[in-house]
Amino acid sequence: MPPLNLGNQQPQTPLDADRAWRTTARRAAGTVLFFDFDGTLAPVDDDPTAVRPAPKVLAAIEALAPVVRRVAIVSARPVEFLRDHLGGLAGIDLYGLYGLEHSHSGGETVTEPAALPWVPTMAELAEQARAELPEGALVEYKRLSVALHWRTAPQLGESVERWGRAQAERLGLKVQAGRMVLELKPPVDRDKGMVIDEVVRDAEGAWYFGDDVSDIKAFAALRARAAADPHFFGVCVAVANPETGHEVAEAADLTLDSPAALGDFLTDATRHLA
Repeated sequence: MPPLNLGNQQPQTPLDADRAWRTTARRAAGTVLFFDFDGTLAPVDDDPTAVRPAPKVLAAIEALAPVVRRVAIVSARPVEFLRDHLGGLAGIDLYGLYGLEHSHSGGETVTEPAALPWVPTMAELAEQARAELPEGALVEYKRLSVALHWRTAPQLGESVERWGRAQAERLGLKVQAGRMVLELKPPVDRDKGMVIDEVVRDAEGAWYFGDDVSDIKAFAALRARAAADPHFFGVCVAVANPETGHEVAEAADLTLDSPAALGDFLTDATRHLA
């Protein structure tokens, strides 16, 4: 197991989760808890619209939110999707589409201005993808991005990815690979690492929970903050999965088995932070 990230120190002993939460408890008012959504709070589903948070997750977050400085969901999903799927959680910050959208504590959704001109392009791209990709590929239109899924037809992965990368090159779009999905995004400099970097600049500590390769940038942001400030306490937690889990776990301090295990882990954490 990788060592615990204690500020900019790297002790030789393995991570002890209870010890980490006790350390967090001493600075809870200055700590931010970050969560990815798909594959972290909620199990991945063949139908991206059908996912729901794992048992105990929302109740645990609701219990932890008043104790820590902030709780933030940082996801590839749009903010409205997150709002609809978080069971009315209050006081939570939502960062959608890798930070192209955000909403603080239930407030209005704010869109990155540089991304707005790309909305028509994304709508046209989604229609083109539905017309040209083979049956079995799933096209998810998110207003500011288009995700091409092949989870229900793994044999299509190579052709869908090849088509997506060709369109990205033609249109000048960014590409984000993920768990049996390729996402095409506007050429706007925004990702999960940038979100975390901005939020933790004056924080005393942070935990980030994620499952996919896009979350590694968030881990890196916590590492960079710890390297710059020996008093900052950061912990990176990977949620295991069969597609990208090994790569993400190698970048983390701690690995959990599933979103359900995360629910148990957070429930246990409340006894330290309550």
